[in-house]
Amino acid sequence: MADTHKTTIDKQTAVVGVLLGGFSPERAISLKSGHAVHAALTRRGYNAVEIDVGADLPGQLVKHGVTVCWLALHGIIGEDGCVQGLCEVMRLPYTGSGVHGSAVAMDKVATKRTLRGLGIPLPADRVWHVGDPFPDDLVFPVMAKTPEGGSTLGIKKCHDPGELESALLYCTGFAPEVLLEQFVAGDEITVAVLYGEPLPVVSIVPHTEFFDFEAKYQKGMTTYVAPAPIAPTIAAAAQCYAKLAYEALHLSGVARADFIVDKDGTPWFLEINTLPGMTETSLSPMAAAVVGMTFDDLVERLLLGARLHVNVAVNPTPGAPDARAHE
Repeated sequence: MADTHKTTIDKQTAVVGVLLGGFSPERAISLKSGHAVHAALTRRGYNAVEIDVGADLPGQLVKHGVTVCWLALHGIIGEDGCVQGLCEVMRLPYTGSGVHGSAVAMDKVATKRTLRGLGIPLPADRVWHVGDPFPDDLVFPVMAKTPEGGSTLGIKKCHDPGELESALLYCTGFAPEVLLEQFVAGDEITVAVLYGEPLPVVSIVPHTEFFDFEAKYQKGMTTYVAPAPIAPTIAAAAQCYAKLAYEALHLSGVARADFIVDKDGTPWFLEINTLPGMTETSLSPMAAAVVGMTFDDLVERLLLGARLHVNVAVNPTPGAPDARAHE
């Protein structure tokens, strides 16, 4: 797997800011990812500092002399392009995808619209907004999803209009629009893509009706198998679709695409996460382990791929005239 964009990092002088926590409902998960990443970087000999993302983030980055950022954030104000934009303004290389790719991939509706026409199987959907008439022409079951929800937060399976009404009320507690998506019955799998190359498929077997927040984070509620015990043709198809999505959305670093495989063996694309969970038992590290990459290997490899995605000429002195204005 070729790392086409690598940052030269001097362990003697670099200060790696591990950005974690933040404002998102996924804050608790981000803290776990960040602590694990910080520990891995420390084991590899890097000068790493944990920074809990808040309104004082720019000042914290300056205070600690951070020279490169390892983003261990999940959800809004972290995975959606906001922090990436700040890093671009401060000219601090960072891990993961750029502003545009992060913003689009965070929005399930925008993601699906971007991927239309590429041959990736996408469940049929419609978008409902607060104030719209109740959608009484749906075929149940359907999935109601907050477009920018993560960690299975803001997602409900609806078997009938009564459950849909409750789900709309729940989902609009996160955002004023709701993605109503065709329910696809089948087995859940996930494919991590690292620098454009898909890793082995991981199978997800929840012990509940579907892979909800409880199943995802409560110990013993889900079984994970890597590599997934599925037909090679199905695995190859899912890897192909994950790579297509990664490229179409202009992603970088590691991203993880989730699929449902139906009874006919078709992997249906659900979403792609640009800053997936990063603990030693998370799914992307699990997939990397299949190809012989340790957790510390993966964390360091992502650090070495940290970069800026916006190339601009920056004036050395704030407020100084831009020479380009006279061209």
